[in-house]
Amino acid sequence: MASMQYDVKAATLLYSGFMLKFRTRVKGISVKGSNTAGALELFDTLTAPVAATYGRSSATITVTKNGHGLKVGDQVGISFDANGGAAATSGNYVIATVPDANTFTVTDINSGTVTAGGNCLYASKWIITLVFADGDVYTNYWLIPGEGILVENGVYATMTTLNATSIYYG
Repeated sequence: MASMQYDVKAATLLYSGFMLKFRTRVKGISVKGSNTAGALELFDTLTAPVAATYGRSSATITVTKNGHGLKVGDQVGISFDANGGAAATSGNYVIATVPDANTFTVTDINSGTVTAGGNCLYASKWIITLVFADGDVYTNYWLIPGEGILVENGVYATMTTLNATSIYYG
């Protein structure tokens, strides 16, 4: 019979920011919604995610951020907002090309067209994006199976029109 883990801790935010800055495993997530549609995005990073814009043609996503400083082979976690009724696939990517100092490309696992100008965030590593409907004012819980999600650096949460979010870690 497996024993219960007793060293699980919690971190809570009422606004976007760092939840913790050390290596751990995220075991669960809870979110308190509002009367307005919203989203929670978690990143494994020691720096706040960078805001940029993007477009997708076929499976190639082109991200635009002035002076991004990235190079071919760098790894980056990106979350994408919908634009024109479609969105690229949020996840962790390897930079495929760097056409210039202000753009880089990654290859999506899906393909299609997303009009240029959609918003995205990128950091060291993307963990999860959760989207909530208008009027979802309930507290929603997700337990992560197994040992949880390994976070190597720390957890940064971006919250859009949410009342609170908590992670459970240990």
